[in-house]
Amino acid sequence: MTTVTVTVKLFAAYQEAYGMPEMTLDLPEGATVASVRDRLLADKPELEQWRDLTRFGVNFQFVEADSPLETGDEVVLIPPVSGG
Repeated sequence: MTTVTVTVKLFAAYQEAYGMPEMTLDLPEGATVASVRDRLLADKPELEQWRDLTRFGVNFQFVEADSPLETGDEVVLIPPVSGG
């Protein structure tokens, strides 16, 4: 099976849950940005509250959840930021 390898940058609640600023994921070919989010939520169910509020970026561009990924992409998951 062919895979796609991406770098995932973690911010706010995602970074707190994982305790690291970034990670590398291997996903099936044809994976979308949403599949990255779904993988992270499967591993850390406490992040489920952010499922519908998270925005996505790929290679410094905001994208929709159904955007396809390619090897080498940098994916950013941006939950709502609170505080001030």
